This record gives sequence, structure tokens and C-alpha cells, in this order.
Amino acid sequence: MTQHAVTPGPRTEPAPGTPAPPSRWWREAVIYQVYVRSFADSDGDGIGDLPGIRARLPHLASLGVDAVWLTPFYASPQADGGYDVADYRAVDPRFGTLADADDLVREAHRLGLRVIVDIVPNHTSDQHPWFRRALAGDEEAAARYHFSAGKGPDGELPPNDWESIFGGPAWSRVTEGARAGEWYLHLFAPEQPDLDWENPQVREEFASVLRFWLDLGVDGFRIDVAHGMVKADGLPDIGHREQAKLIGNQRLPFFDQDGVHEIHRSWRRVIDSYDGERIGVAEAWAPDSGRLALYVRPDELHQAFNFHLLRCPWDAVRMREVIEESMAATTSVGAPTTWVLSNHDVVRHTTRLGSLDRARAATMLLLALPGSTYLYQGEELGLPEVTDLPDEVRQDPAFFRGEGQDGFRDGCRVPLPWTRGGPSLGFGDGGSWLPQPGGWGELSVEAQTGDPGSTLELYRTALRLRRQLPGLGDGSMEWADAPEGVLGLARPGFRCLLNTLGEQVALPSPGRLLLASSAPAEDGGQVLLAPDSCTWWAV
Repeated sequence: MTQHAVTPGPRTEPAPGTPAPPSRWWREAVIYQVYVRSFADSDGDGIGDLPGIRARLPHLASLGVDAVWLTPFYASPQADGGYDVADYRAVDPRFGTLADADDLVREAHRLGLRVIVDIVPNHTSDQHPWFRRALAGDEEAAARYHFSAGKGPDGELPPNDWESIFGGPAWSRVTEGARAGEWYLHLFAPEQPDLDWENPQVREEFASVLRFWLDLGVDGFRIDVAHGMVKADGLPDIGHREQAKLIGNQRLPFFDQDGVHEIHRSWRRVIDSYDGERIGVAEAWAPDSGRLALYVRPDELHQAFNFHLLRCPWDAVRMREVIEESMAATTSVGAPTTWVLSNHDVVRHTTRLGSLDRARAATMLLLALPGSTYLYQGEELGLPEVTDLPDEVRQDPAFFRGEGQDGFRDGCRVPLPWTRGGPSLGFGDGGSWLPQPGGWGELSVEAQTGDPGSTLELYRTALRLRRQLPGLGDGSMEWADAPEGVLGLARPGFRCLLNTLGEQVALPSPGRLLLASSAPAEDGGQVLLAPDSCTWWAV
């Protein structure tokens, strides 16, 4: 897989003395997700940490991304990889200290990288002081959660038929103490009780948490389950089994309720009160692009993850439909579209799409589209999903509960290979909390650096071109004529062609080749696009 590239001139600079407009950097940013446990380990305990991330920030700067998004590193029992938070203002000792967080933010800024942190507002840990006080009989604390009597003669049945995203009922019954016999709501694991956002104390607390981290210098927040804080009045039954399969396909009484938007408006006011263009990013599953666009209206959040392309089949017609639908919805509210192919909750796209060729091509398509792109750690190495982890090492809570998510999220969370050899392939001086597969040394950063045909160098070149070419980033786009099975898009001075077919496709030369996921051939003045490939052209 050979790549071809040129180095174009820089973007046009404004005339001297012209006031600098707001950068609105987030409209075209490439943001790199770091799964903290699996990125880099500084102390040899097998678990990634903040000092480890700080030491590896030069890799991200050289890759060419604009910002780093960190998954939760707060104090937590780790029942769900840190998404069960016991203290939103403290760093878990596994990951370092508050001073380490401050140092990381400062070093990232020195390298020109912005830092986005996760915030988890739908639920806390069951070890959070509020929930512990609630179980001990504190009524004020209990009013911050959803406690309810059960159904049946003795209250032995859950209050409604809601199911946990991780499988099983979304309710657990308290078996001892002051609230024995009552049920509490948890849309995820039992260790993650849902907060009641109708309670003003909950809203006040999270506004304070946002200010705490903004004061430390973070550049924004990725809001976990941003569609889930508000529940329908009366908590009505759904009357449908396997509810997890409905998420993102239709509105549910616990997701995408209209009341969440006032919460996000209040958060936007907090964020806008700080300088430096800080942002809020919604992880929001909505049934269609129109509903998703509501989260990024001018007075709400800056971005919302768009998962529709992630779930799209490898088909040019369907991909065009999804792109058009996504862009039309966000354009209607003046917001950028975001694009993503992998994250810590889904099968890596190298595996999901069926080949590394397709994964490389799909990434080039994303980077050619208007808007912002999210990359997941390790995709720049072409890492596949690890599908053969032994059951005894798995830690995904969904793996241990039936009828929910597939329970195999551990496969995309295996620690990164940095070097060809050594303990845990450079992840740290000891082992790694999930075993790395054999052969990953040849996929490491060390092995791929400087190899012009490697996936790592393809990403570096694509990100450099995206930054330098005046037609890329935020801006206009049109569809270009292309043969059946090929998706063509045109931007000023630029054309992108994605061949979704498993065979070569001939067409007249579109211009001067800038970059290719797999090199095209030439035949009698025509270009032969390689199977499952993407090419960028200067026109």
C-alpha cells in the first residue's frame, strides 16, 4: 500500500493589521480520543495514567491532531472503566494526582494541543457520597436519585419495565439499611445509579464541577449520555423487550427527552463565560439527524457525535445518503458535522469494515468531509479489534450481564503498542491490564514511523494536507460525478474519490494525485482506482 503526497503551500494569511477573527477551531478540528487506561503507563502497574499520557503527547503533536479527549480519570471504583464517578473533582490514584492533570493540560497547551475531558452527568458511582448518604436514610440525598417503591403485593417487582443498557432490569432493589425494599434506577450497571435532574441541587453541583475543570484550564467537555439525564414524567412502561436495540432508532422515555436541552443551554452559558473558545460535545444517540441537530443549536452545545456514518454499510450510495442527511441537519442550525469511525464502545473499524484497506480509505473520506473528525487511539496504527481475549481477563460489565450490549468492548481497549519489543511493547515497564496480541510489535509506533506505506504515515500525511490545503476543513462541498460504486466529492481545488468496490475502477484522471490509501494505476491515459481505496486529487 503505497501513498503519494505533495506538500502544498500554507493557508492564506490575513493582511497585516487585520483583527484576528474568532478561530472557531472546533468547527474543523481533528480530535484524538485517549482511553486513559490503555494509552501509556508511567509507573509499571499495567494501567495507563496521566503522566504516561503527558510523556506521549509529542506523538499526538507529530500526528497532527488539534485536541485530545481524555476518558474519565476521576476517583472511581472502576465498575465501568471510570464511567462510575465517586468524586468529580479528584483524580483516581490509579491515574495520578490533580497536579498530574494540571501538568498534562499545561504540556498539551505548550505543544499546541487542546484538552477535552469527559463529564458523566447521567449517573454517579454507588460509592459517591450522595448515594451512600441516601442509602443511610438521608432524604435530601435520596431526592437526587430515582428511588421508588416496587410493584406487586410486597413491592417485589421493579417499578417499570425499563431495561439496563448492559442487560437485565434497569432497577435494583435495596436489600438492607434505611431504604431496604426500595428500588433505584440505573440505566447502566447497578453500580451506576441515575441522578434525578429535576432536582436543582444536581444542576447546581454539575455547574460547579464544570467551573472547577474550566478553572484548571481544560478546553471543553465530552458529555457522556448527553441525551439521558431527563426521564419522561411518571417513568412510563415501554412495553418492548430488548430495548437496547432501539437506542438511536426511536425515542425512549429515558433518552432524548426534550428537557435535556435546557440543561445544555445552561452549560453553554457556563462555558461561554470563559475565554479561549471552550466547547461542549454531546454523546447523544438520537433516532435521526434532525433530532441530533437539536443538541447543537446556537445556544446549546458546539458539537454532537454523529454515529450514523459509523453504522453505515460499505456502500457508496448509502454513504452518500448518510453524509447528505447529516450535513443538512447540522447546516440547518449553523453547526458543523462531526465524523467518527471508532471509539471505546464499538468494534474498531479495521475489523468492522472487513479489512485494513477499507479502514484506511474510510478515514481518508472522513478527513475530506467538512466539519470535525474524531480519531480513536490506535486507529492510526491500523489496529484490529482483539476478538480472542480469554473470558477471565475481560472487564466490560456488559460481558457479565445478558441481553444488553454485546459485552465485548474490551477488544477495542487493549493497550497500545509503542515499540517492537520490550515489556508490554512500550506501553509501560510492566505488563498490561489486557493482554496484547502476538504480532502487535510490527504495528507499533516504532515499527511504522518512517515507513511510507504504513498506516501511521498515511494518517500523518493526511492530517498535514488537511491542515495545509485551503479547500479542506470547514467549508463548502459538492458531489462529483463518479462511476457506480465510487463516491466522489469536490471541494475548492480538491477532489476525493472513494472506491467501495472490490475491483479496479477506470476513469479519466481527475487531476494531480495528492494522497492514496492504495496507489492507483494508469492505463492508456485513464486512472485505475484500486479496490477499496480512497484518493485525494488537486484539481
